[in-house]
Amino acid sequence: MAGLGARAATAPPALIGRIFSARRRLQAPMSQASLFDTEEAAFPPGMHFEPDWLAASEETALLEAIRALDLAQARYKQYTARRRVASFGGKFDYDHNRLLPAPPVPPAFEPLRQRAAAWLGVEPGLFNQMLVAEYAPGTPLGWHRDVPDFESIVGVSLLGEGEMRLRPYPPPTGRSDATRSLLLPRRSVYVLEGPARWQWQHSIVPTKVLRYSISLRTGRGSPPLLRR
Repeated sequence: MAGLGARAATAPPALIGRIFSARRRLQAPMSQASLFDTEEAAFPPGMHFEPDWLAASEETALLEAIRALDLAQARYKQYTARRRVASFGGKFDYDHNRLLPAPPVPPAFEPLRQRAAAWLGVEPGLFNQMLVAEYAPGTPLGWHRDVPDFESIVGVSLLGEGEMRLRPYPPPTGRSDATRSLLLPRRSVYVLEGPARWQWQHSIVPTKVLRYSISLRTGRGSPPLLRR
């Protein structure tokens, strides 16, 4: 995984301050060289973030591919969310808590899967599920952990800026200063696995502008993407 955090590690201090505001630093260190290996903040173990991961031309191609999709409002049992989504390689049925078949990843998104695989030093086929999500202005995503059928998560932000919040799971009772807030600029990428995946929850605060995200996931029990 050589060079994974090279660009992130050179981010200017002003960008570091904008991207991540930690109310209280976590004690567990992360071994990867990264933007957060500074005194500004620290990751939950098993998390990696990199700004400016995609080129502008790559983002443009992905946005064109998204516009060709038939996005539908996400449903969680009897609740219909404001965000619109499309699932590939597997679609989770929240009514019966099971993973159902879904169409394969469209060819237009294959370069992204290959790009992520090359970046992390794994085979593209390890990413067997993809979720595309549209966040219209004002759209939130509540506190959650991704469904247990998936292991590692790679999240890419497009077009608009978002803000991810993270907190330990189960959440602390009463008042707590353990919550983290991470700015997700367009064309940035993050990885969640291990403790950051299973021992932390995350959410997205209501977006200020139109934003898209693409999540690539590996199957439960797959080998880790980081610390290779």
